[in-house]
Amino acid sequence: MALTGLFLISFLVVHLIGNLQLLANDGGESFNLYAKFMTTNPVIKTTSYLLYATFIIHIVWAILLSAQNRKARTVRYAVTAGSTNSSWTSRNMGILGTIILVFLIIHLKNFWYEMHWGGIAKVVYDGVEVKDLYTVVEVAYTQWWYVAFYVAAMVGVMFHLFHGFKSAFQTLGLNHPKYNPVINTIGTLFSIIVPGAFAAIPIIMYVKSV
Repeated sequence: MALTGLFLISFLVVHLIGNLQLLANDGGESFNLYAKFMTTNPVIKTTSYLLYATFIIHIVWAILLSAQNRKARTVRYAVTAGSTNSSWTSRNMGILGTIILVFLIIHLKNFWYEMHWGGIAKVVYDGVEVKDLYTVVEVAYTQWWYVAFYVAAMVGVMFHLFHGFKSAFQTLGLNHPKYNPVINTIGTLFSIIVPGAFAAIPIIMYVKSV
């Protein structure tokens, strides 16, 4: 869980850098060329298979751990006071993960699937023909309900990262009073800034469309 989680965290950074191209005031050229590069570069394509495997392993492992936890104690405690020794996010990682999974399925269907197999129109930049994925995204972000859904999902990602970022380092043995404050600070900032930036993109594009 820790290793796959940290790999997915690094993916979020790369994915955010690419998505920020949506805000370039160039009619989608930067984003479309970025999408073309990401789907044709052999190194990126090879890495993408590792990414798919990481997602699957992270999800399956989470399900197995949850099942083991339930099996370990078949009788519930008479009194539950989890807040005394654990955070809300740590107690609800399964729920947060499920929300993210639902978002991921819808997100992949609307964009990743369309990019590879959808009938997307093509545009030409300096003699290079590329799929106009920017327009697909732009149209999606004119729908207020989808923007609201996206933002809500990013709130789920934020809370998921609050616990996941710090616990990953702890699981790997990087847990020391000297380093914990730094790890906790970086984790908190990352958990807020990265999902916040993701959420800001559809909001900005929706406001522009209005």
